[in-house]
Amino acid sequence: MVRSPIPAPLDTEGAIRAYKSVLSGIIEQRPSGTRQRLADALGKHRSFVTQITSPSYSTPIPARHLPAIFTVCHFNAQEREAFLDQYRIAHPGKPSPGSAARRTRSVVLTVPDLGDAKRNGALDRAIADFIHRISSIAIEG
Repeated sequence: MVRSPIPAPLDTEGAIRAYKSVLSGIIEQRPSGTRQRLADALGKHRSFVTQITSPSYSTPIPARHLPAIFTVCHFNAQEREAFLDQYRIAHPGKPSPGSAARRTRSVVLTVPDLGDAKRNGALDRAIADFIHRISSIAIEG
């Protein structure tokens, strides 16, 4: 069973660093490109992913992003539980992020190759952002 090597801290920033350390360790074990795939899935820039995955930043991870993180990073049950243990310590009194997680599914799209990595990336992020916004409306409504 995967457990965080960091003891449960008492301060909020330390608690946030603890769950980010778990996440960071998991991402480091994944193939290269995982951070970019996560940025695309969240409809955010890669710098946002750096802020929410790096223990050196005290930016908390919004609970609404957890299902995408678990999916894109392919958390196994033990990794998910280790992460959620630390997440609950950092955010006491909030509903369990795992309890409200919605199931997701993948849709494959075929789009034109724009012949430039920068333009292709921009198109991919625009599509991911559009899907994220539409999904948010559907979930809220």
